[in-house]
Amino acid sequence: MNKIIAYIVVLLVLIGGFYALNNYIYEKKQAVAAPYPRDAEYVIDGKRVKLSDGTFEEEGVVTTYFGNELAEDLNGDGAIDTALLLTQTKEGSPEILFYAVAAIYTERGYVGSDGFLLGDRIAPQTIVVSQNPRHKNVIAVNYAERKPGESFDVRASMGKSAYLKLDPDSMRWAIVEPDFEGEADPSRMTLGMKDWVWMKALYNDGREIAPKVPGKFGISFAKDGRYSLATDCNSMGGSYVAEGRKIAFSQGMSTLMYCEGSQESEFSALIRDVEGYSFTSKGELVLDLKFDSGSVIFR
Repeated sequence: MNKIIAYIVVLLVLIGGFYALNNYIYEKKQAVAAPYPRDAEYVIDGKRVKLSDGTFEEEGVVTTYFGNELAEDLNGDGAIDTALLLTQTKEGSPEILFYAVAAIYTERGYVGSDGFLLGDRIAPQTIVVSQNPRHKNVIAVNYAERKPGESFDVRASMGKSAYLKLDPDSMRWAIVEPDFEGEADPSRMTLGMKDWVWMKALYNDGREIAPKVPGKFGISFAKDGRYSLATDCNSMGGSYVAEGRKIAFSQGMSTLMYCEGSQESEFSALIRDVEGYSFTSKGELVLDLKFDSGSVIFR
């Protein structure tokens, strides 16, 4: 008898879960679309709020369009969506809660996401695309908050960034670590985005050259067409010309120290033999050597 009751309970739970899931999917498909983000419907703290000209009020709770819009493809479908901030206040409470939301562009109009709570009475700054080359469809919401223990009478001064990625299926934000080493987007990577550290050189005949002292060798690119090299001995520099995926280096100035056992000459010879470049989904810069003889890899 007890087993039969247990089976019935499990069956009822499964049926309830099935209907709850179908109801969720139905509600998501039927989400209200709007012509503008400031009129879209969002979910804040589990409740749907349908903005009208930027506001929604229910039972003393007021949700307001704050702005700070970023126009960007947030779900990878090629359409331009909008990330923005909403505020929510409650009658009789001094709290001003800030939420990050997304308005996803569809054929029906903009469909709002779940809200991500940033904090109470923060000082919003900007919403930008994450500059981490390993991030794809990730935004950085920048703001200032108060230091632990500070009164709300004190101006928010401690800078903070929330790195968020939208899950298109659940329409909820996922938190992304700033230094997350996931897949990079090569199309967003540029030569001048960072200082590149030499990892190794691979030749097509199987040879491999790597720095004896990791982290000592690197290259950086300036916007004015200049580059600089860091080695285990001297610093070098010169000019470069990049067109398409082709690149050519001209050697210029160098310090003149002598360092026994240095790999400086090997490294500088590699750079002189470079004729092309590309980026990888691992966040790497690959410099291609002449005559398709090999490549030099930087991170």
